[in-house]
Amino acid sequence: MNFMSDNVTGAAPEILDAIVKANGGTAPSYGNDDWTKRLTQSLSDLFERDVAVFPVATGTAANALALAALTPPWGSIYCHAEAHIQADECGAPEMFTGGAKLVTLPGDHGKLMPATLSSALDRVHKGFVHVVQPAALSLSQLTECGTAYSPAEVAALTAVARHHGLRVHMDGARFANAVASLGCSPADITWRAGVDVLSFGATKNGALGAEAVVFFDRELSENFGYRRKRAAHLFSKMRFLSAQLEAYVQGGLWLRLAGHANRMAMRLADGLSALPGAHLAHPVDGNEIFIALPEPVIAGLEAAGFGFYRWDGPVVRLVTAWNSDEAAVEALLAAARRLAG
Repeated sequence: MNFMSDNVTGAAPEILDAIVKANGGTAPSYGNDDWTKRLTQSLSDLFERDVAVFPVATGTAANALALAALTPPWGSIYCHAEAHIQADECGAPEMFTGGAKLVTLPGDHGKLMPATLSSALDRVHKGFVHVVQPAALSLSQLTECGTAYSPAEVAALTAVARHHGLRVHMDGARFANAVASLGCSPADITWRAGVDVLSFGATKNGALGAEAVVFFDRELSENFGYRRKRAAHLFSKMRFLSAQLEAYVQGGLWLRLAGHANRMAMRLADGLSALPGAHLAHPVDGNEIFIALPEPVIAGLEAAGFGFYRWDGPVVRLVTAWNSDEAAVEALLAAARRLAG
């Protein structure tokens, strides 16, 4: 009955089993264990490229530290006005970069457009000591509106960034949902499309608490180990983070979990959007639904015990997860239909 977030769920049994198995015996500390070594190979296989992998505990750490590797203190990071790094990370990117400036840009449905980015970069006085210098572009995949960038859309934005000398970061807190929705390879929407570093999320999709910073350009990761240590994310018992991530990608588990969440979201979206007076605020490309509903329906669902967020006026946000119960989805739709008359 709780559709407030994919953070409200527990961990997938396969990932809990992996933690229990990793708990046996002893292992070298600080990432010198077999789980972490295997994880690097697993993600290299997944992305079809030799990558550098750094497990961390939170998405905020992954984003802030990845951006710090791309951006000097006098640099600027271009992102959507609703990006998580702008709206929900309490200044962590600014702190870990040593003061870099976030430059926010508009865009429908949470997406940046190449023309908007190009226009903003064209206006910068490059080399002028009195202004911050463009250093990085950060894209959210899924976006904060639940939409997905296609490989072509990512490539178009990274081409603008490259033209202006920017590196590219991708916030992949819901990366699995995007890949499952798009049906493309993970490589196609990352390094093949021009992305340099990815915050590879797992916590929202069945992990107990594990993310990874994945560098597609290994040269950029040269000093990242020091950054992670200074940020207090070099776990002494790193095997417990790596074991989660290894199990997450093993056998395609991450896409099966995300696929279920996406299917439940589409069922909710289809059912709710059919109600009189309802309309979707954004396309549903993953596991988030933003939909305008009549106030009696919203209030009635709240009174019935369904959890979701009031977002903006009549728009509410519902989020499905890897273990969303089909019966709960149908119960919400049935209640909404009754309330709509």
